[in-house]
Parts: sequence; structure tokens; C-alpha cells
Amino acid sequence: MRRGVVAAVGVALLVVSGCSDSKDSSKPPQATTTVTVPTAPPAAAAAVLGPTGPSTAKPCKGTAIPVGTDPQPIIDAAPPATTFCLAKGIHRITRPIEPRKGDTLAGDPGAILSGSIRLSGWKRSANAWVVRNVLPKAYPLKGQCEDDKTKPCQPGEQLFTDGKHLTRVMSLSQLKPGTFFGDYRTNALYVADNPDGHLVEMSRTQTAIDKTADDVTVTGLTIEHFASRPQAGALQVGPGWKVTANEVRWTHAVGIMVIEGDNAELSRNTVADNGQLGIGQYKSAGVKITANLVTRNNTDGFWIADWESGGIKSTRSSGEVSGNDVVANRGIGIWSDIAEYDRRISGNRIRDNAADGIRYEISYSAVIDQNVVEHNGFGTGRGSGGTLWDGGGINVNTSADVQVRGNLIKDNRNALSIQSRTRGDGPRGTYVLRNVLVEGNLVVMTDASASLGVVENKRSPTQPGAITFRRNSYQGADHFAYHGKTMTWSEWQQSGFDQDSVSS
Repeated sequence: MRRGVVAAVGVALLVVSGCSDSKDSSKPPQATTTVTVPTAPPAAAAAVLGPTGPSTAKPCKGTAIPVGTDPQPIIDAAPPATTFCLAKGIHRITRPIEPRKGDTLAGDPGAILSGSIRLSGWKRSANAWVVRNVLPKAYPLKGQCEDDKTKPCQPGEQLFTDGKHLTRVMSLSQLKPGTFFGDYRTNALYVADNPDGHLVEMSRTQTAIDKTADDVTVTGLTIEHFASRPQAGALQVGPGWKVTANEVRWTHAVGIMVIEGDNAELSRNTVADNGQLGIGQYKSAGVKITANLVTRNNTDGFWIADWESGGIKSTRSSGEVSGNDVVANRGIGIWSDIAEYDRRISGNRIRDNAADGIRYEISYSAVIDQNVVEHNGFGTGRGSGGTLWDGGGINVNTSADVQVRGNLIKDNRNALSIQSRTRGDGPRGTYVLRNVLVEGNLVVMTDASASLGVVENKRSPTQPGAITFRRNSYQGADHFAYHGKTMTWSEWQQSGFDQDSVSS
């Protein structure tokens, strides 16, 4: 057998000729086969995300909503499918806005929709300052936190001093500069820094806009400081909604949450610094999430490795996630989990996220292609680690009919983790690792400890033919794994993978 590599633009031609039988020279040689392997990154590596957020919105023309006015009576008095223009300034709302079918909620430049209240009446208390009777009554808590002992991520109210987000502590004795403590039992709120002369705000309203009707447009708004509960969003999106050119920031849980919102479209939004997750999607078919900047989410300490923290997470849904910048989130970059189907994750730039860049878990039928997945998985904390069970770049976990092709997978904690676990049944059959194709990817591993391959538990061994690796190009890779063994490149090929791939 002989192989040769011929350079080309963006690909290499790998020439594989058949082996003749020296004992019977009368037999004709096998045909020569030429296949292509990548030598250059996908187009997403050179793409630049255009402007996102309210600055890209169109000027608003419609029914005015002045600052200081409750929006709901104005909305209710107009016919459905009206465009409403929130005036420049801070609109502090105490209840969610409920649009009607076909309405547009738009912002004049500088329009801010806020769920916070201004705090005053502070009193000195020993080494702290306290204000009383501003917290809501105690309520049921949920959510898994990175700190699973004191669970500071569960309460929804956040505190901001001159716009700076303060960190919650869970006892008065822990209070220090830059932190706050909320005592819900006595309804007292404490800060360590003197609040005199400063604007101190507390998020209190849970939801900015509720999904009360179909085919609503939300554009040109800055949405901030909402006390959304874990797994709930400040902006709740329904069927046929178009959410474009907004900035959603500093909410406690999810910035934008699509719930049973078939065919919704989210584009050109900036979704940043939210407490748990940037964008969520649940039981929503055909949703398009395109050209958004999703960055620095999970500011309130939700579990980084494994509980809906980070950039984008979808569950029991389908659709397209493409052309987004998903950067520096304290969790997973893009996560499809539980009965996802007909999913396409394409042309995204997924960088510097603390956990996996892309995780496709206990789901069906996906194409993950042309993404740049770089420097993910280096977060530390509960459940984090360096094995293939912890993922890194792209993680395909107990899923069927998944294609991973044409991606640049570069300098992640681990490059590619294919996992077979025992996970039970779903709506389209038992969750099982089957028909996974890894093809045409450019994989760069400059860290000598990084790995790539297949891991399995004892009750769910990988079945023969379940995974195909072909036409990939590897740089610096010499740690592979299969059937519980660590392998070199030559051993990996001998096990049956990447027969027409190259490694350098």
C-alpha cells in the first residue's frame, strides 16, 4: 500500500492505490482511489460577524410609548398588528409586556427596558449598609450551581451599583467589597460598599416581554436587569416571532428563551452577561438562530460543566444555529440536549467557552458543519476535567445520525469526544450511538495532552460500524482512544478509523 499527498487549494488529494498480490501476478491491481482532505479552515474562520444590537435596528415609526408610562394600557388600546415605539430612556416595568398577534415592539435609539428598581433609604449596620422591605417574599428555589453547597445561583434578584454587577454571598459574615447579601427571612438587603452618591438598582421584575401571541416582532431594544428564574428568560419568544437587533444583558437566568415557539427567528442580537444562559430553546420546531453575538453568559455561578449554563442550549427542538459568534461563556458554547432532531449547527465561531464548544447529547439527526471550534473546555470546577468524558471541542453523546464535517477543531482541551452511554429511551427510539460520520475536518492539537476518540461505558459498548472517521486532516495529533485504549495515529488507523485521512 502506498499513499501520496498532493497539495491543492483548501484540500489535499490523497492517492490510495490497491495492493497487488505478489503470489499471483496475473490478478489485476485494484483501482486507484483519490479522495480529498482539508488543508485550510472553513470560511467561518475568516468571516467577521457584522454589527449586532440596537445600533443596527431601523428607525421606529409607530405608536409612541413615553418613558414613565406603563406600556400595557397603550398596547391594549390599539388594534392588533400595531407598531409601538418605546422612547429613548429607561422604561422601568413592574409586570411583563403582553403583545397581541402581529404587534411590533421597537425602540427608539437609546430605549432601555429595565426590570430593576432604584434603592434608597440605606442605613449603616456595623460594617455594612442595609435597606429593608425591598425583597420579595421567599419563593421556591431551583437550579444547579457551581457551588452546590450554598447554592448562590438560585435566588433571582441581582444588585447593580452604577451599572456594575455585584456578586451574591450567602451570609452576612461573607460580605466584602463588590458583594451583596439578601436575607429573605428578615427582608433585608446588605452591601459592603457605601451606597451614598451611587445609583443602586435591584432587579425585581421577572419577565420583560411575555409570549402571549404569535407573530410578534421585537427590535431595537436594550433589555436588562430582569430577575428571571432559572431556565426562564427575560424575553420569552413564541411562534413566528422575529427578534432582531436587540441587546439582552444582565438578566438573572436566560436572556432570550424560545418556548413552544415554532418558526421563530433570532438574528443580529447581542446576548451578553446573563446570569445563566444566553439563548434557550424548548419544544420549538424550525427555529433559526443566526448572526448573534452570544458572550460572557453565566455571570451568576450556575454549574459550568453540566447544567444549562453558557451560550446557547436547545431541548426537544429543531432548526438552524448558524453564523453566530459564541465566545467566552462560562459553560457550553452550543448545546443540543434531549430529543433534538433535524438540527443544523453551521458556520459558527465558537471560542473560549469554559466547557464543550459544541455538545450534541441524547438526540437524533444533526449536521454539525463548517464551524470554527477553538480553545474550548479549559474551565475548572465541579465536574470539569481533562478526559474525553469531559469533552472539549465537539462532543457527540449517545446520539444517532450525526454528521460532523468540514469543521476547524483547534486547540481545545480535547478535540473530539464521541461518547456511548446508557441513557434510556426518547420519542424517536432508544438513545444510542449510531451512524455518526466524522468527515473532512481539520483538527489541530498543539497541546500534547489533548486527545480525540471514542469512550463508552460497560453497558453501552460501541457497536461495529456505528462511527466512521474519514478524509480528516490532523495536525499534532497522536493521542487517540477507542475501546478503553489509548492509541497512536498508526494504531488508530489499524483499528479501522481514518483510513483515507492524513496526519502531520
